[in-house]
Amino acid sequence: MGFPKQKCYNTPMKTKPTICLLNDSFPPIIDGVSNAVLNYARIIEKNHSHSLVLTPNVPGSDDSGYDFPVVRYPSIDTRDLIGYVAGYPFSPEAAHEIENQHVSVLHTHCPISSCLLGRALSEAYSLPLILTWHTKYDIDIANAVKGKLLMKGALQALLRNVNACDEIWTVSDGAGKNLRSIGFEGEYIVMPNGVDLPREKVSEEFMHEVTVDLDLPQEVPCFLFIGRLMWYKGLRIILDALKSLEIRGRDFRMVFVGGGGDERDIKAYTEELGLDHKVFFTGAIYDREKLRAWYRRADLFLFPSTFDTNGLVVREAAASDTASVIVADSCASEGVTDGQNGFLIEENSESLAEKLTALCEQPECMKTVGKGAGDELYISWEDAVARAYDRYEVVIDNYKSGVYGKHDPLRGSLMQSQGELMQFLGDIDATGKNLKQDISEIQGDIEKTLQMVGSKAISDVRTAGLETRESILSIGNEIKEHIQETGEDILEKLDHYL
Repeated sequence: MGFPKQKCYNTPMKTKPTICLLNDSFPPIIDGVSNAVLNYARIIEKNHSHSLVLTPNVPGSDDSGYDFPVVRYPSIDTRDLIGYVAGYPFSPEAAHEIENQHVSVLHTHCPISSCLLGRALSEAYSLPLILTWHTKYDIDIANAVKGKLLMKGALQALLRNVNACDEIWTVSDGAGKNLRSIGFEGEYIVMPNGVDLPREKVSEEFMHEVTVDLDLPQEVPCFLFIGRLMWYKGLRIILDALKSLEIRGRDFRMVFVGGGGDERDIKAYTEELGLDHKVFFTGAIYDREKLRAWYRRADLFLFPSTFDTNGLVVREAAASDTASVIVADSCASEGVTDGQNGFLIEENSESLAEKLTALCEQPECMKTVGKGAGDELYISWEDAVARAYDRYEVVIDNYKSGVYGKHDPLRGSLMQSQGELMQFLGDIDATGKNLKQDISEIQGDIEKTLQMVGSKAISDVRTAGLETRESILSIGNEIKEHIQETGEDILEKLDHYL
């Protein structure tokens, strides 16, 4: 598995090398990480040297408008199931482009399939491999799978990929702590993402044009949330706090921009609270200028999420001088000082309600802190990528000097997974044989008992037999559950490694 060892094609930094960016998602699939990869590629090509993107094929994708090459390798279209395509991580197409583009650094933004491809290419072409840890993948996995065995196996596979990279970057210190929480013991460098919105406000006329259809009185505080409509984003905290404000007689408006898996339940809960006349849902908006209009219209951006590792929307709001209300000690709160460039709360609706109640009486405070957010929190993608590019130089020098040392070969990881698979199969086989033997012995005992006690005890024995049958069924169900969990674990490992 993997590619045969090839001649090293990396070139000195002074000859403008190619930075190869890998990720499981890329436009037309839109998420925070695909947006990061797009900006890395665009700005490297524009301001620094050359970039190359390796990503799975998406039916109907058109990459002709990019100033950098995008190589798409074979995939299975699983968007209806998980919203993404499943790429085959050992791609000859990718290998050919590594040679043709004279790549000097491999930078993967996903610790799963794209990291496997990066590891294979790193081994084949003697290239350094960087991984950026963008999000709390352990929570994503927990939401996607069932069973402790499956969860454990998936995280072990994840860690093997992480430990096989030469350098680990995280988008925030909180993201690094999350990586530590799942067992990573190495070093990491905080390399924050940038914001692709300019540090300026849209015109008053355009803002009015975008927001005019909703009942948003100018004198009433307007709160905003932009992102996926998922409960784990802290949206229940927002709604409960708004209900508290209404009970206190405070007028307000709230706008949710986005879609997501919990959208229906969130809307239903809004109606249950009786807030649907003050809380509005626009659906997903992909036009960045329209999003800027909403950021400008809002008096405050509400983001009580402890899930996100970077909270880019907080910095997007700052680009329009709009302050955010954030949970203290969350990843999004990094760099935020309460009352200076943002507002900090505890992770509950009571704390948020108290903060909003106080701020509704201080409209000038919201504006002043919003200006502080723009001055102190905003970071452009140009600045973010420039910092990363400087680090690429160090990575290349470190790799040539042998600073990173050797990692477990990809073939070894695959062999380990195969060994685990065989062990699981052996356990299942042994369990099945034992069960069959136990049932045979019980049946034999029942027949012997019937012969010994005669017809007068038949009814008693039948009762005992029924109880024994229930016991067998109970054992069988437990083993069935074990086999199901183990089978899920096996399928997950196959999905990660084959």
